Amino acid sequence: QVQLVESGGGLVQPGGSLRLSCAATGIIFRLYAMGWYRQTPGKQRELVASIGSEYSTNYADSVKGRFTISRDNAKNTVYLQMNSLKPEDTAVYHCNAVRRNPQAEYWGQGTPVAVSE
Repeated sequence: QVQLVESGGGLVQPGGSLRLSCAATGIIFRLYAMGWYRQTPGKQRELVASIGSEYSTNYADSVKGRFTISRDNAKNTVYLQMNSLKPEDTAVYHCNAVRRNPQAEYWGQGTPVAVSE
């Protein structure tokens, strides 16, 4: 059974930092590209950052220079370091795992992040 379990969300003041973690079980982690998406009520889920199986990274323009995605294949875990947080970063953050050949995609349940005074 595949599970992606996020942790590390919470309430933080503007300018603060959080580190999200996503622990994967039931997949050959190193073969998957991993991503963080976020969603707010009434909006589509949007890609925040992704990291390929070869460690290439991609970021949404809104988080470039503030967020860093990384992975530890030995721990089957992907991280999202979020610095200089803004109120507009408030959302539920979801972990995603995807691979081709064979095609497979999995989602975590999400961890909420709230940036407020």
